[in-house]
Amino acid sequence: MNVHQSAVPILVVLPPLVAAFLLPVVGWRFRSAVYPLTLAALAFSCAAAFAAAREVTLRGPLHYYLGGWEPPWGIEFRIDALGALMLLMLTVITLLVGIYSKRSVLQEIPAKEVPFYSVYLLLAAGLIGLVSTADMFNAYVFLEITSLTSYALVSIGSGAAVVSAFRYVILGTVGAAFYLLAVGYLYAASGTLNMADLAERLPPLYESPAVLVGFAFLVIGMSIKMALFPMHTWLPGAYSHAPSAVSALIAATTTKAAAYLLIRVMFFVFEPRFAIEIIPVTTVLGWMGALAMVLGSVMAIAQSDLKRMLAYSSVAQIGYIVLGIGLANPAGYTGALLHLVNHAFMKGGLFLVAGAILYRTGRRKIHEFRGLSGQMPVTTFVFTVCAFAMIGIPPTGGFFSKFYLMLGAIEAGNWVFVGVIVLSSLLALAYLANVLRYLYFPTDGNGAGSGAPDAAIPRRQYAPWTMLGPMVAITAGIVLLGLFNGEVVERFIEPALPAGLLGSGVAR
Repeated sequence: MNVHQSAVPILVVLPPLVAAFLLPVVGWRFRSAVYPLTLAALAFSCAAAFAAAREVTLRGPLHYYLGGWEPPWGIEFRIDALGALMLLMLTVITLLVGIYSKRSVLQEIPAKEVPFYSVYLLLAAGLIGLVSTADMFNAYVFLEITSLTSYALVSIGSGAAVVSAFRYVILGTVGAAFYLLAVGYLYAASGTLNMADLAERLPPLYESPAVLVGFAFLVIGMSIKMALFPMHTWLPGAYSHAPSAVSALIAATTTKAAAYLLIRVMFFVFEPRFAIEIIPVTTVLGWMGALAMVLGSVMAIAQSDLKRMLAYSSVAQIGYIVLGIGLANPAGYTGALLHLVNHAFMKGGLFLVAGAILYRTGRRKIHEFRGLSGQMPVTTFVFTVCAFAMIGIPPTGGFFSKFYLMLGAIEAGNWVFVGVIVLSSLLALAYLANVLRYLYFPTDGNGAGSGAPDAAIPRRQYAPWTMLGPMVAITAGIVLLGLFNGEVVERFIEPALPAGLLGSGVAR
């Protein structure tokens, strides 16, 4: 093993993958051991991710050759600066939501702890593997693991969750089929599946019809997977009807993993000039992202159910990420990656709050939250910080990602995008301020109450510590991502800046 090889990349993937298959056996006899075993696997994976990030910042990318077969013949796991950032985000989120899930699962899906945590761990393994692999087909395998487990977790609820899961299955399968077709076309043209090897062989083939069609299929497939407007129709139902812990997990991770895969292939397997000049996909993505930011926010304003409002808000926030990808310049790229990580924490925190409110009060409708800050002050505080980050108020991380996106739009000379970023932030202020209004004020402007007696929720009825702890940790993460955004950019994003992106910001 040379200095560039390490077992760390596989050690991040293995704990949740192995534990996922052990849990049904353990849970058959010792159901009480399922939850701690889940947390142990997720904690080990998280620790390995931090070790990988440290090694990457000190020594450069880490490689692991599965079975000892060197690429391009064998499957390679590779963690570079971009992959390390994604692994940190994914493992921290999956661990925090895992801790949070205990009481929520017991209330919402009783007697289903064993299948829930088994599938949960399998989803975590799929997400981690998707980020760690350096093989196009292996990425498809992990993408399908992620998708199938997401469908199962959404459908583990009851009633409307099953219908939403079915819609998710249909559209998710279409997206996966497009990606698989893309892999087939690229393999037919190049004869390789390894991403680094493919990046070397593709430039002379950029005019090949197979490569052009394969790239188009890839963009369409990943757009469906990350719910880019107007291919977002699976998302609102899946997020709003899934169990609370599931909503928080998939909202924070699955669409971000799809966005990562799009970035990885568009800017690292292909040269950036391919998507900027040969097929102007970045221009199309930029305008689609801008449209998603506005229309997703408008639809969020129209919602009365908190989880459904947060779901449509995710459509808008994904637009920010796609707009940054479409800008295709260093500032826009930086803003896209920062917002990808920030949104994982922001939206994960907001869905955890929605789940805590549902757990303690059984309420989902925004107008039913009147004066809730008096009964659940910590939960309300977490919602407030997450909302400030979504709007883009400093010093939260959301401010800095939007700042970079605005710099990217200015650098590209696209003032329409600057206006859209400002408009979308104002719309986010509108729908989030409406929730805050109900949370903090027990009466309306005429002095009337909510119509429900205060005794419905006892004073200072805190959520369980297993819920409060992860919510507070995510809140701290949002603030730290803002305060130390320079460190994140310097250590993880600048080293992962594609060389062909430098100076590529052009007016659109």
